Amino acid sequence: MQFDHLSYGDFNPHLLYIGKKTPMKSGEDHSHDYLELTYILAGQARYTIEGQTHILRAGDLLVGNPGVVHRFELRDGEEPPVEVYIGMSNFHFQDMPQESLVLPDGSHVLHCKPELKQDLNQLIQTMISETQVQQSGQYFMIKAYLVQMLLLIIRQIRGEKKHENRGYVFESRSRGYVVKRIIAYMNENYATHISLDQIAKNMYLSPVYISKIFKEETGESPIRYLIQIRLEKAKEILEDEACGSIRDVAAEVGYEDVYYFSKLFKKYYGIAPAYYKKQVRKQ
Repeated sequence: MQFDHLSYGDFNPHLLYIGKKTPMKSGEDHSHDYLELTYILAGQARYTIEGQTHILRAGDLLVGNPGVVHRFELRDGEEPPVEVYIGMSNFHFQDMPQESLVLPDGSHVLHCKPELKQDLNQLIQTMISETQVQQSGQYFMIKAYLVQMLLLIIRQIRGEKKHENRGYVFESRSRGYVVKRIIAYMNENYATHISLDQIAKNMYLSPVYISKIFKEETGESPIRYLIQIRLEKAKEILEDEACGSIRDVAAEVGYEDVYYFSKLFKKYYGIAPAYYKKQVRKQ
């Protein structure tokens, strides 16, 4: 069975590896006998590819086809980039060599359009998150995202535009996953200083986009949701007989200003934390 530029029998990519790194020094010339994609998540990267120097920025993709000689360079005073690298084999696009992804004009660097950049940021963040947990079917889950990634890249290469389809639900599922990751991040780090910019940087997305999808998925802004998490944790601590002072409780849930914490607590629960603590002790 064949659809457009893909043959089902030839498109079963084998994921060799995936990782995220911040290279701190220059590398050596090397090549692979498989395809390696290097995506710049943040910062700027300098690569020499087939003898020519290229500057890659966030949202750019280095396509290391089999046999392509390349090396990373980091000069004095330059900030290292954040990169994700993915190795794969066992796939074949029509009109392209086996296990290769040929870009227009023979280039080795794909400058992702804003829509593709947003999609890849989400997919790659999800793939990296999958590598950090040990769950059933981990390899196949990452592979499923890899297939989406390759197809989205092919669509930009072919110049295909996304047409509206009201029955298309993958975007909402992807957004839902991003929001779940943000909530998980809040639950893991509520005791530390968290800002919207910090959340956006951690997710490799813009603050405006995060605020938009978070409000649409939860009905709350990210910061308001974080406040609720912190205050719920504070209630649990106050209900523990071993809890310390109100200042200590405030610090445990990420508030340095005890007066601001007390004001928030009273606003949400209608009672000051000190009185709530006494009330619990009487029961």
